[in-house]
Amino acid sequence: MLNPLSLLLVTVLSSAMAMAVLGSLRRAAIPGVGCWIAANALAIVALIAFSLQGHAPRWLTFVASNMLLAVSPLLVVAGCRRFLARPARPWVAYAGLAVLFAGLCYWTFAVPDFNARVTLVSVFHAILYAVLAVTLLRGRPLNRPCYSYYFLTVAAALLCAGHTLRGVMYGFGLLVQTNLMQVTPSNIIFLAIGVLAPPCLSIGVVMLAHDRLAERLERLANIDDLTGVLARRAFLKLGDVLLDASRQSGLPLALAIIDIDSFKAVNDRHGHAAGDQVLSHFATFVAAHLRDGDVLGRLGGEEFGVLCPATGAAEAVSLLDRLRARLTAATAAELPPGGLRYTFSVGVDQHRQDESLAQLMARADNALYAAKAAGRNRVMAATAQAA
Repeated sequence: MLNPLSLLLVTVLSSAMAMAVLGSLRRAAIPGVGCWIAANALAIVALIAFSLQGHAPRWLTFVASNMLLAVSPLLVVAGCRRFLARPARPWVAYAGLAVLFAGLCYWTFAVPDFNARVTLVSVFHAILYAVLAVTLLRGRPLNRPCYSYYFLTVAAALLCAGHTLRGVMYGFGLLVQTNLMQVTPSNIIFLAIGVLAPPCLSIGVVMLAHDRLAERLERLANIDDLTGVLARRAFLKLGDVLLDASRQSGLPLALAIIDIDSFKAVNDRHGHAAGDQVLSHFATFVAAHLRDGDVLGRLGGEEFGVLCPATGAAEAVSLLDRLRARLTAATAAELPPGGLRYTFSVGVDQHRQDESLAQLMARADNALYAAKAAGRNRVMAATAQAA
């Protein structure tokens, strides 16, 4: 039969490895990682204290060890709430810890009762794991892969069930025991439940952290860092998707290519910081006034693109011209810092049958050059003869 001490040793080693993995992610500044590292550290100290039963004072091996082991999953919950940007509820946790501490002291020193201590600790852990499972289910982002969230949810639910069963068995006197280190089948089984908790939770939170890193990499690839709109690659990829949808539905698809007028002069006269402010302001302004379903992307430099599903060229021209007029008439408070005024020019066309996105962009780009040549600060549609 397995020895409880060997199970504790395995858990200590797994927690130490989890700390090393999570520590490597600390520089990424992922919310919750600090809590998860601390949780594993406390679990290690608690399990070492547990292993000293019979060789150290009861305040250390009974009270302090159980309190540290209770704070460990509490930190996991706190870390997950930070990770999911959920508000913390520390007073509820503090109240639970106070009740646990009082009960441990009472049934350790005043009226020694091993079963009562186990029941109290099991109930506390079962509640924590239930809270963790619910938090992950409710807070899981709908736009992210679900595997890591479900893994941790299932692990928390199973641990909750195990601690609930343990609390019932000891609470109703179905199992009688005098200390944690006894070598009995029931003790080994329930100890294994507690031993499995840190590794399962650690694997789960490491998966969450790596999913957040993957999300950041995807954002770097798809979102323009300065303006917050789609980057060129993501814009073109979405354009192909919308083009296929247009072919299948028979509905028109319009494309507008926008260029901020005399942008080089803005950089030369006011500096590149002012130029960045203009780009950021422009993207925010346009995104705020587009319709639901329209897509804005930065094609490069001061050039942007707008995709307008189910929209013809004439309607797109009208939409972009309203935006142009609105920016021209903007008050100083609606302009970039310093009240710097600027204008933009637009070339527009709609998709024609059996053509690629590149061909549509070429015609819209020609219309943009025509708008520039005609004096800037205007919206022009491509001519019917444009290739």
